[in-house]
Amino acid sequence: MSCSSRASSRPQHVQVITSDGRVLLGTLKGLDQTTNLVLAGAKEREFSPLGSKDIALGLYIVRGDTIAVVGEIDPQLDAQIEWETTGAEPLVSIARQFQ
Repeated sequence: MSCSSRASSRPQHVQVITSDGRVLLGTLKGLDQTTNLVLAGAKEREFSPLGSKDIALGLYIVRGDTIAVVGEIDPQLDAQIEWETTGAEPLVSIARQFQ
């Protein structure tokens, strides 16, 4: 994978939702023509009705064909949310919805 460097000098903190319902957060370090992403300091946010937890992943590559949504996030605002006590149902896999 040959990654292009981003033109912006400020770090882009992103949230990625995959087609299997995973929620990944990290700093975008690179991408290629097939939308494969390289995330630094990546973590997966797992949701449950009782609360959410973050699982550290480190440097992480997300395959472009598994990405449903990518959005920029504000890490300061994200840190203000009490995720441990914020309950939510896990996202349903997009693939399972169309079977």
